[in-house]
Amino acid sequence: MTPVGAALEAVEARLRAVVGDVRRDEPLARHVQFRIGGPADLFVVPRTLAELEAACGVLAAAGVRPVVLGQGSNVLVGDRGIRGVVVKVGKGCDRVAIDGTAVIAEAGAGLPALALQTARRGLAGLEFGAGIPGSVGGAVVMNAGAHGHAMDEVTEWVEVLTPSGLRRLTREALGFAYRTSLLQEEPWVVARAGLRLRVEPAAQVQARLEAWLAQRGVTQPLGPPSSGCVFRNPPGDHAGRLIDAVGGKGLAVGGARVSELHANYILNTGTATAAEVLALADLVRARVRERAGIALEMEVKLLGEF
Repeated sequence: MTPVGAALEAVEARLRAVVGDVRRDEPLARHVQFRIGGPADLFVVPRTLAELEAACGVLAAAGVRPVVLGQGSNVLVGDRGIRGVVVKVGKGCDRVAIDGTAVIAEAGAGLPALALQTARRGLAGLEFGAGIPGSVGGAVVMNAGAHGHAMDEVTEWVEVLTPSGLRRLTREALGFAYRTSLLQEEPWVVARAGLRLRVEPAAQVQARLEAWLAQRGVTQPLGPPSSGCVFRNPPGDHAGRLIDAVGGKGLAVGGARVSELHANYILNTGTATAAEVLALADLVRARVRERAGIALEMEVKLLGEF
């Protein structure tokens, strides 16, 4: 068991008083889609929004900013893990309420399941999310999107837990932009989101969703673990096209390999370390910069110690 400082031990004791599932030295590879990453000093799993709010209150009082995980997509955790506290928002914090075209989803709700559920009801606007393997909270934070659509189109408000308590932010206050939002910069934890969809014939909505899922199955790797697109698309172009054009498909460092199907994916072939993924990303980025004159920016978030 990794030793923790006296201050963190005191936080741990207070967390255990309000949350039923608190673990020390939890391997994060179990909780991210890359299946890569070292342990967290403390791993907190709230099973209700009340537990999540109580945990955030304890951490705020102690001056501790946690790392928040949903379904663990779009992140790469360092091989040495994360020092401090990781809060996993998932099962138990995943309730959904639908009233007409209004959807209120807790942060841990899975985006693909919500997209399917709303499509069956004849509610359009979230079909793009059926192939995005993340939670509603994470999708709002990064303004996740696909097929030319993104979360900013359907999000009306988000409730966040701040050091001073629960706060509701309107869409205009969220600072949405391509694959980002204000929520990435602030020490807040998403509790739930209010979405507004539109009515269309259910068969029409489901047909669009299924067509997009089929397209994803043909154009994106669904086998070995990955974490989605590694790089942001530069203005007017696609990172995958650029990487393919400079011969990036199939490049490998250790157990990490650029997908031959979609060049903006790095795959964990079974033994990859975070260091190998990062080294491969650097190799790809350098090749694109040297041969195409474009500096790619990381979309995958780096968490913890490398």
